[in-house]
Amino acid sequence: MSDQSLNKDRGARHLSLPQIGEKGQKLISNSTVLIIGMGGLGCASASYLNSSGIKKIIICDFDSVDATNLGRQILFGPSDIGKLKALAAKDHLEKINPEIDIQAITKKINGQELITTDFERSTIILDCSDNFNTRFEVNEYCVKNNHYLVSGSAIRFEGQYAVFGNDYKTSSCYECLYDQQDESFEDCQGNGVLGPIPGMIGAMMAIETIKIICNIDTQKGQLNIYEGLSNEWHQINVKKRNNCSICN
Repeated sequence: MSDQSLNKDRGARHLSLPQIGEKGQKLISNSTVLIIGMGGLGCASASYLNSSGIKKIIICDFDSVDATNLGRQILFGPSDIGKLKALAAKDHLEKINPEIDIQAITKKINGQELITTDFERSTIILDCSDNFNTRFEVNEYCVKNNHYLVSGSAIRFEGQYAVFGNDYKTSSCYECLYDQQDESFEDCQGNGVLGPIPGMIGAMMAIETIKIICNIDTQKGQLNIYEGLSNEWHQINVKKRNNCSICN
């Protein structure tokens, strides 16, 4: 089977969707996404976006694969232990879809790194990191450069995601939701996480990214919370804070 035929078949089910169709699939195939963090969220998001035919995926992670990652980070196997996550993920993603341009960044992404790296203005940024310092810095960069930000997190039996941007003059940002001055934060390393929860949230982040690309209406500035024990979803509208130091 030729590469052209394979790519057409890969997107066949998208072509059958009236909300996407041939026009939407062409938009997908010309889009670039930046995924920060290749943990459970990043592995799931990257897998679905890669298979959907995104033109370019930039993956960022400075960490190496550990045996404790294998229960939820679905791109990695035992042979990847000790390898840099970004490089291991790039290798696996290219095997699944060799037509995608995968770029791996193996250093920690902070505000300064984002500023000095040349990202296209249309790049959609997925924050799949596991620490709040990175999240705040990524949010600030997105606000200043008018990027869409798709943010997610998972802990215990709970997961959440939200879409922000790209007009921050009128809409809220991540720091309207979490103020780094008065919040106490937890991570999944100290509190545990059910393996499929990051995968579920990562898949939802991929869905929202494709909706943005295809101009399908998405609820921006809305925190979507999943409670795994009760199997319930809750939504919270994130209002723009007048005293937000980032988007105001």
